[in-house]
Amino acid sequence: MPALVWTLLGVHIAIIAFNVAGLVLIPLGAWRGWHWVHRFGWRLAHLTILAVVAIQALAGRACFLTLWQFDLAGGSRAPLVARWVNHLLYWPLPLWFFTALYVTTWLYVAFLWWRVPPDLPWRGRTR
Repeated sequence: MPALVWTLLGVHIAIIAFNVAGLVLIPLGAWRGWHWVHRFGWRLAHLTILAVVAIQALAGRACFLTLWQFDLAGGSRAPLVARWVNHLLYWPLPLWFFTALYVTTWLYVAFLWWRVPPDLPWRGRTR
């Protein structure tokens, strides 16, 4: 597999890890009193990235990173590690399942925006 495919796969995994970590760390951090979970830029990136994923799903499109990765791989047989990662990332489920999952996840993040508000730059700390 070309190095660009591996790089794109690494970026994709990092974005997924960022999104999943935020789902857990924001409420945990609010409960534990961690101030960094209120950082505006971090929270805005989390909300925006998940909004892009949800909008793509509602439009009936796969994630653009997924499409790029498959296009760059050119249909070649991936090495074992890449196949394992692909099996973890790409589940053989119908598109409606992912649409419901991504929209529900985004709604949860929007709820966290309200329940664990970020520090808005123009208002200062909200706690």
